[in-house]
Amino acid sequence: MRDPDLLMTLPERVDPSHTALLVIDMQNDFCAKGGYIDQTVRGDVSGSEAVAKAINPLVDAARASSVPVIWIRATYDWKDLAGPQIVKYKEAGFNTVCCAEGSWGADWYMVSPRPDEPVVTKHRYSAFVGTNLDDLLRARRIRSLVVTGVATNVCVDSTLREGFLRGYYIVVPKECVGCGSPALHEATLKNVGFLLGDVVSDADVIDLWAGKRARAA
Repeated sequence: MRDPDLLMTLPERVDPSHTALLVIDMQNDFCAKGGYIDQTVRGDVSGSEAVAKAINPLVDAARASSVPVIWIRATYDWKDLAGPQIVKYKEAGFNTVCCAEGSWGADWYMVSPRPDEPVVTKHRYSAFVGTNLDDLLRARRIRSLVVTGVATNVCVDSTLREGFLRGYYIVVPKECVGCGSPALHEATLKNVGFLLGDVVSDADVIDLWAGKRARAA
């Protein structure tokens, strides 16, 4: 007999009544030409615009369906980082601050939260570490997370893994995440689909939310 508490299908998992949309690190230093990844790491940010253009309709769909949109932003000022993270940056020769508080680099890239939407500031790769993200989700009785943003293999991966381990269902719209390495991007998505959650198209989620609204009307 099926356990009625388990969310066995994608429509059940992304039901607006218990789903939140996370937008992770869509900031200039990670995404824009002239930002930290482009200038310091020499990473490929050419795909960031497409990711942002995919996220925005998903955000609109979430708002229309009363799905909470929670915005995750990084600030990596040296004073806020853990020792091992500083060491890895120093070993790589990165001596400037990524997403310094109050800088252009920390500003949003082609996305924008509304004043009434929560913004969670993190200093680690996972949005759960040292933040109130879990409290925000529990207070809203959230069971499922639709996870978007950058980088697929670092902050997106760290956040969704911890979310999964804390008992949240994980859904990743593949058009809405990105990183500078296609190989690492694809490897992360394969891992998610294998053991951690659902890898779907953004249209799948938007259509399910729209269908739910239509039935309710």
